[in-house]
Amino acid sequence: MYIPKVNEEKRIPVIHALIQAHPLASLVTMSSSGLFASHIPMVLEADGSEFGVLKGHISRANTQWRDLTPDVDALAIFAGPQHYISASWYPGKHEHGKEVPTWNYAVVHAYGPLRVIHEADWLLKHLEGLTDIHEASSAVPWKVSDAPETFIQALLNGIVGFELPIRRLEGKWKVSQNRNERDRCAVVEGLDALNTPESLAMKSLVEKI
Repeated sequence: MYIPKVNEEKRIPVIHALIQAHPLASLVTMSSSGLFASHIPMVLEADGSEFGVLKGHISRANTQWRDLTPDVDALAIFAGPQHYISASWYPGKHEHGKEVPTWNYAVVHAYGPLRVIHEADWLLKHLEGLTDIHEASSAVPWKVSDAPETFIQALLNGIVGFELPIRRLEGKWKVSQNRNERDRCAVVEGLDALNTPESLAMKSLVEKI
């Protein structure tokens, strides 16, 4: 990924926080016919390494797990807050007109070898962990054990798991760092005026510069 120095995010806790807050990843692998992508939730776990390991699962019917080029690392892309930035927000638009719109965003790329897993115990533990994470905010959290055991076993037969030990981790925060303070304040005001969840999330990132 092209990352200008001003947009580079190297703090591992910050990068990990984005992955955990936006866990739906685009998992890209090389196949015999070219690049292949699936869109799946992934869980980040500590494994004693610098960057951690990503875990997930896909349908057994999905050919991605069957057709991997093992000597080419997989890529998991996590997209965080993003928003259109209007040129009309910049004071310069009204002073000299030499402004153009842009798009702000935060994104993480995680690279590593992909290991396919078929073991039922691993799959069950993974599904329980994934469910517990995303049910935590529910008033009455659903658990895998709420479903009949025979039903869950049948579902396990229809998926395969994977682990992606992260060997390279890139973070790009394009959040108006290239603008002066006056322009950044104008961007914050423009995003605040929209008052949407998306605009306020981006506003928060711009304010942290």
